[in-house]
Amino acid sequence: MRDRHLGKMPRGGTTTARYEEDPDNAWNCCSWCEYLLIVILSTILLVGVLILTLFWVMFYRGGFAWSESPAHQFNLHPILMVAGFITLSGFSILIYRLCRCMKHIYVKLIHMFFHAVAIPCVALGFLSVFDSHNALQKPSFYSLHSWLGFVTMGMFVLQFVIGFFSFLVMLCCENKTYSCRAAMVPVHASLGLANFWLAVATAVTGLIEKERETAKDETLSSENRLIEHYITSAIGITLVLIGIIVTFAVRRSNAPASAKVYVTERI
Repeated sequence: MRDRHLGKMPRGGTTTARYEEDPDNAWNCCSWCEYLLIVILSTILLVGVLILTLFWVMFYRGGFAWSESPAHQFNLHPILMVAGFITLSGFSILIYRLCRCMKHIYVKLIHMFFHAVAIPCVALGFLSVFDSHNALQKPSFYSLHSWLGFVTMGMFVLQFVIGFFSFLVMLCCENKTYSCRAAMVPVHASLGLANFWLAVATAVTGLIEKERETAKDETLSSENRLIEHYITSAIGITLVLIGIIVTFAVRRSNAPASAKVYVTERI
């Protein structure tokens, strides 16, 4: 007998069905419209925030460099962190939750791939700011932004390792590890969403910190300062909107109230 929340335990070589594959859980027109709206809006926001950050750094922060120019080396930090923690991670979360056009194992692999690509972005972003601070003799890990970033990176790595072993490696013994994987689904999903919001909070506090430094820069004209203020404010608002829409997409279920929700889909 199927349980509404836990679904059917796999027996023999059979695989538990996903609720969207069950005819009882068919979507109506409103559900599909909501789905398309979330996909389109989230794509625009996730790509848009990266483009906006790149525009800010290129045209108002002097572009990029490496160790030959520590001040410009720092500019790699916001771009790489937004690319890794926000854009790539955001797409990874949304693909896992919203992708309905392929088998679940392929969705898992794409989910892992996006997070894997985010790792070098985060690592280079951390190295760029660390080297820049050392060259400019600035203290590291002294602000709320830096400590939030440290916690975010730690949780990100932990989530990746747990997810890799729990939901990919353990599939080698699918039936024997079913209970363990079932217990890990809500934990992994909740921590993943918390980690994403930590990334948003870290990015916003970083923008505030940078804006305070810019306000003290006497080489900038008042007009440039004002324009940068509007740009960083737009980036901050976009980040918050991304956090809201990703949370909505993850926590919202379009299935009917009477639908059978299986354990592999509990978020």
